[in-house]
Amino acid sequence: MTVRLTVDRAAWTAQVQNVANSYGHGLVAVVKGNGYGFTRPLLHDVVVASGSDTVCVGTVHERADVPAGLTAVVLTPTLEPPADTRAVLTVGCVEHVRALEGWTGSVMVKLASSMRRYGASPAELAGLLAAVDDAGLHVEGFALHLALAGDDSARLAEIEHWLATLPAGPLWVSHLSAESFHQLAAAHPAREFRIRVGTALWHGIPRAGFLQLTADVLQTHQVRAGETAGYHGTPVPFDGTLVAIGAGSAHGMAPLGDLSPFHFQRQRLSLLERPHMHTSLAVVPVGQPCPQMGDWVDVQRPLISTAVDEMLWT
Repeated sequence: MTVRLTVDRAAWTAQVQNVANSYGHGLVAVVKGNGYGFTRPLLHDVVVASGSDTVCVGTVHERADVPAGLTAVVLTPTLEPPADTRAVLTVGCVEHVRALEGWTGSVMVKLASSMRRYGASPAELAGLLAAVDDAGLHVEGFALHLALAGDDSARLAEIEHWLATLPAGPLWVSHLSAESFHQLAAAHPAREFRIRVGTALWHGIPRAGFLQLTADVLQTHQVRAGETAGYHGTPVPFDGTLVAIGAGSAHGMAPLGDLSPFHFQRQRLSLLERPHMHTSLAVVPVGQPCPQMGDWVDVQRPLISTAVDEMLWT
């Protein structure tokens, strides 16, 4: 039972370096969740090797595996302060500051954006900054998390709207192309800008061909239409082959809408039922290309929600 991520090492390394070079010193790598399919420790090592001193992580719990030489900026607010002040915590409202009572580290002040998740509106910012000052916390900068919807012109307009009234201090943004990021910086030379980059850095947008996700076939059975199989005794829709694939819900496998995530020889394999734990059952009709035990099928799933059993560097 194996879900495998195959990586063309030279192509992936070149991708990471090219993206980092395109943004320049303003880039801050994001290493969160499952490490974009690579694991967080592996990506932290890449960040350290690049010479960077800062990394963005998803939650306060993810700071635990950040190497000592890196400053961790925690992107999601926490309602329980950590035991130490090694990380920069995000606050987006007065209540976030109150939850950190007794903690004395640095914070990133989150600004409201069209995402409408965390962050203070322009009318709320003064009160939030006053609460931060009263708590004795140091402001590392301001952060504006921009939506993927729309284009860079809309995102730049949203940033400009904030800059018209934003106090002095570094502004951290997201989801801008390198060209737009440099355009923003050139328009405001007195302001320091940083940009957090995750998916574009580690995967490419769209996901590049140097990453391949596959799963192995563990067994096959000949079946006839009307026979049942699986956890729910699902009727087989046609004569063919039942294929047991070593990837299931424990790996993050799920249908893509109503479609199966598995392919073999460029044909989508039909699921008999939803993936369960470590196995998915697909059924291949008579006459279509069918994988056999020991073959590998292609997997179409987001790497950020996939638990990979092994990585193969080529």
